[in-house]
Amino acid sequence: MAGGLHFQAGLPGDSPFETHHAAAFNDTSMGKKKFYTVWRGHETGVFSSWKTCQKAIEGYQGAIYKGFPTEEQAWEAFEGNYADYIGRDKRQQSRLSAEQLRAIGKPILDSISVDAACNSVTGKMEYQGVDTMSGARLFRMGPFAGGSNNIGEFLALVHALAWCKKHGIHRPIYSDSHTAITWVNNKKTRTKVAAGSHNQELFELIRRAEQWLQKNQWDTPILKWETEAWGEIPADFGRK
Repeated sequence: MAGGLHFQAGLPGDSPFETHHAAAFNDTSMGKKKFYTVWRGHETGVFSSWKTCQKAIEGYQGAIYKGFPTEEQAWEAFEGNYADYIGRDKRQQSRLSAEQLRAIGKPILDSISVDAACNSVTGKMEYQGVDTMSGARLFRMGPFAGGSNNIGEFLALVHALAWCKKHGIHRPIYSDSHTAITWVNNKKTRTKVAAGSHNQELFELIRRAEQWLQKNQWDTPILKWETEAWGEIPADFGRK
């Protein structure tokens, strides 16, 4: 999994992102410990850390697992049907018809999900990428001053692309931002946020991200997360 994400900027295949804003991956990042339910793996049950969960699933074809905020919820899920817990937030009910849901289908669980959050009052923005199935965090960056959700979503997608390329991983990447996906495909942002001294660091990161897109090739699928069908994207910060 990801460590400090310390790659030199600008070299082919390397990440344009520095480490001083990155949260090192661990089970208690931002004070939110998780418990991991494994329905299919070398071992099954509930694991109290991502490290022990990873040992139970790594190299097991068709492993099924998911992270939960409490041990009680994790055991409840383990004793239930995994299909009731994988793929969408149970708290949300879709407004789509059964026919529409069938047409959309299910998300690809062996994937990465990214999301951003921006405080409308302070303008502070941050973003992160997680394992779609388990919710385990792969990287987190921020907060940055003078940003926007679209900028954060764009940077998260580029970060995920660079992360996959660096680690030789080929997994689809989900974002719920059509705008950010378009920017990545065009290799250029079209933000209306004005650059200034207060967000100079952020715009330097945008510049490096655009440069990475222009200098690198990738075949990693970037997919739209269908929130109406599947609930909030697993990388969601939960601040709505």
